[in-house]
Amino acid sequence: EADTFLNELHKLFERKKKGGSIWITMKRSNQKPLKSKKQKGQDAAAQEFKCLIRATDGKKKISTAVSASEYMKFQSSYALILRAHIDALKKREKAKPKKEGGK
Repeated sequence: EADTFLNELHKLFERKKKGGSIWITMKRSNQKPLKSKKQKGQDAAAQEFKCLIRATDGKKKISTAVSASEYMKFQSSYALILRAHIDALKKREKAKPKKEGGK
């Protein structure tokens, strides 16, 4: 599921290469994993939460959930995609200091 998200994210960046914005959000999912009968005796701290990742360009929305054990692999692939498409960013103009005038 995470691989299809990364492929769609790449396509989203390609469509917006000439202009436009993409919003990406990451957060810990509030949904607790489903408990099985075997897990009822275990601590609540031992449960593994997922990271919810969403991306949109205003028209198309994509999302995925990544478990904590798969997060490092996902993050490295995600970083490669960002590095490949970050060249389209505009440089900020520096503010010129105001010269204080005479009398």
